Amino acid sequence: MKIPPGLRRPVLRARRDTGFLAAGVLPHLGLVPVWSWGATTSVQGGDRPLGLAASAAVILLGVPVLTAVQRARHRALLGVFLPRPAPAPERRWPGAAVARWLRAPRTWRQLGYHLLLGPVLAVSELLVLVALPVGLAGATCSAWAWGLPVEVRQEWFDHTTQLPGYTLGGLLLLCALPWVAGAAARGESRAAMALLGPSPAQQLRERVDELDQSRTDLIEAVDAERRRIERDLHDGTQQRLVSLAVNLGLAMATQPDLPPGAREALAAAHLEAKQAIEELNDLVRGLHPAVLEDRGLDAALSGLAARAPLPVRLRVDLAERAAPAVESVAYFVVSEALTNVTKHARATRAEVTVRRVGKVLRVNITDDGLGGADARAGTGLGGLAKRVGSLDGTLQVSSPVGGPTTVTAELPCER
Repeated sequence: MKIPPGLRRPVLRARRDTGFLAAGVLPHLGLVPVWSWGATTSVQGGDRPLGLAASAAVILLGVPVLTAVQRARHRALLGVFLPRPAPAPERRWPGAAVARWLRAPRTWRQLGYHLLLGPVLAVSELLVLVALPVGLAGATCSAWAWGLPVEVRQEWFDHTTQLPGYTLGGLLLLCALPWVAGAAARGESRAAMALLGPSPAQQLRERVDELDQSRTDLIEAVDAERRRIERDLHDGTQQRLVSLAVNLGLAMATQPDLPPGAREALAAAHLEAKQAIEELNDLVRGLHPAVLEDRGLDAALSGLAARAPLPVRLRVDLAERAAPAVESVAYFVVSEALTNVTKHARATRAEVTVRRVGKVLRVNITDDGLGGADARAGTGLGGLAKRVGSLDGTLQVSSPVGGPTTVTAELPCER
């Protein structure tokens, strides 16, 4: 028998939904004999504590098994994946693991699903499944009733005029069955998703953790790309400019009989090449200084302090190196702060302190300038606050009018 194309999809969907409902009757009734036995034992007397304890133990052991069966049933028959709740950290002592499992909200949601909602769902599944043979019997009663003897037909149906009514009712029941089975299957899936899967709060926590990890990966990828660009400029373009400047200098030194115009052009080109090398050095240091990757934060900050046009007192107290992203942000905080001190503060000295306090890297920059710095005014301090915030750090600026100005950045070293 070939199903018409217009009916093929509803028929296949109805077959899938009814098969899904049929496969759920026994799992939903799996714990009914257990708690019925426990309730009967407690009512009849006898060894009540032992019976109740045995019933509770069987229920607690059966809940994970039935939950796994329900997940497999939804995945195999409906294609619905019920995500597993995130596992709790393991404990060495088994009793602690059992106690934690009993205290977990997901355990009680699963117990409620299997003990309370399961029997209700089983009854609804049975009603839908019984509707199929009832509808078939009603739809075909006019055909097989006429094959019965007259006495039997009159005794069963009382009158032949009732047969069309049975047939119409059976046909309507068969027509409604696909929609009823689909609604029942969707309702079961939503209930299972809510009670057997992770709770909304846990889903939110997992999503936040996922976004936090993706942000960390993005920061690390950007930092690695910055280091790659720095190496390419340092090992490629910078070396070519150095070679050009050396060749221009050699040309001027080895050709004393050049015309004055040519010598002036060579001297100007030599000066431009040296200025380009200096600007490229500043650009490379702004991207990611090689000394920071090779020798750490102490050496990189020492170079910054040495190049500053004012006296800078530097103190770095680190027992071990921090993560590359943390070192990079700390370096740029100090670099931008010293740049602001040089350009705007009119300070005569500055002090930079970097130390590890617990799980936090604290960077402190102080100057004796005019003060009045405001991170909300759209200056470079706003960009520093965003860069520090990308690592879940904090940036505090204290700059009263008249000074002094103190910039403090706290960067978490363990995430």
